[in-house]
Amino acid sequence: METKDKVLMINPEKCTGCRLCELVCAVKHDGASNPSRSRIRVMKWEMDGVYIPMACQQCQDAPCMGVCPANAISRNDDLNVIEVDHDKCIGCRSCVAVCPFGAMGFNSIDRKVFKCDLCDGDPQCVRFCEVQAVEYVDADDVAILKKQDAAAKLHATSGKVALKSA
Repeated sequence: METKDKVLMINPEKCTGCRLCELVCAVKHDGASNPSRSRIRVMKWEMDGVYIPMACQQCQDAPCMGVCPANAISRNDDLNVIEVDHDKCIGCRSCVAVCPFGAMGFNSIDRKVFKCDLCDGDPQCVRFCEVQAVEYVDADDVAILKKQDAAAKLHATSGKVALKSA
């Protein structure tokens, strides 16, 4: 059986800002219930009630990989995940500076960069997100799932749109 690449799919409209994803991530990776050690971060706009979980997008042409002077960042083709080899990493933080999503972090206590590793194929943020704002889906299905969601929203508002135009 052929396995498909899987990715994290974020649906900010579902996120309640509870930050449980951050806590379980930190506990899984560092054994500490400390959001600053999380590989996923919920960006908040409290006044607007908007919460957006942000994590590594496992870019196909990953800028972090290209900028690393020590070649410490590579792609694990089995899991389709970008990984950091801490034995090679020199801690220059070039990867942190170049990531367009702000997904690379630096732990000043351990003196190491860190990023989402998809929990080796079982992302804990997905397991514990009760509202399913973060899902782990086949990469090929992301576009169709987003189209279905957009179509459902348009369908729900189609009566309102028709009334306004009348």
